[in-house]
Amino acid sequence: MSRDRERGSATVWATVVVTVLGAVFGGVLLLGQAVVARHRAGAAADLAALAAAATWAHGPEAACATASRVAGAQGAVVAECRVGGEVAEVAARVRAGPFTPTTRSRAGPPLPATPNRAPLPARVAP
Repeated sequence: MSRDRERGSATVWATVVVTVLGAVFGGVLLLGQAVVARHRAGAAADLAALAAAATWAHGPEAACATASRVAGAQGAVVAECRVGGEVAEVAARVRAGPFTPTTRSRAGPPLPATPNRAPLPARVAP
């Protein structure tokens, strides 16, 4: 009679295991999507900062417009852009699923090793 009471218990255990494995797999997929979004934002910020630093001589507005164009080609949006001389700082934001990471990047010539360097001017709206 105890065999009749245990009948179907393997089905219950299999259902529990499949549910747990599905939840773990879903979590791993979300983590992977977050990592990819962060890398895309970083790449877009790097390229946009390089573009802004390369066009600094045309003025901060033109440099930031170039950064916005380059970031847009990467599927990103420039969240912040500051240009001071030959140095450009850009923050890019990428939307990927439920994640919207923002990454900052700085481009320009190497800075001197002085602890008291002048800050960049106020940001220019993209």
